[in-house]
Formats: sequence, C-alpha cells, structure tokens
Amino acid sequence: MKKILVVCGNGLGRSFIVEMNVKKALEELGLIAEVDHTDLSTSKNEQADLYIGAADIVSSLDDGTRTVAGLKNLLDQNEIKEAILNNL
Repeated sequence: MKKILVVCGNGLGRSFIVEMNVKKALEELGLIAEVDHTDLSTSKNEQADLYIGAADIVSSLDDGTRTVAGLKNLLDQNEIKEAILNNL
C-alpha cells in the first residue's frame, strides 16, 4: 500500500486538516493509500511514497530521492487531487 505523508512546520492542526482533505480526495478518486501527518523535522526520518505540504515547507525535503508535492493552497481539493494523480 502506498503511503502519503502530510507535512507542516509544527505537524499539528494544519497538517491534520490537510490529511483529512487528502483522504477525501483519495476516496473521490477511488484510490487507496495510508495517510498520516507530521512535522517537518520528523518527516525527514519517515518513509513515504509521497510527501505533501505547503510548497515552502516540503521543498526542503526534495533531496532527489523523495517524491514531493508542494501545494499553493492547502485547502484546494483540486490541487490536492492533482498532486496525488501526478505523483502517486
């Protein structure tokens, strides 16, 4: 099963909301994936098939080995769906 990790600066409220939106987008797309959320520091030690978060935050995770999707609007369902479809 694929894993999506939602990343934010503190790993609390905002990433939890985005996690719920990612789960909703997956359901609407008919896709299945494990989804979790965390803070930026912890995410550097976590394995995932896709890291999603605000563009300015997740760009620091892009080391050439990770698949990273930076969002301009964390609440835009269409942007979340596009990130999932293009990267998972």
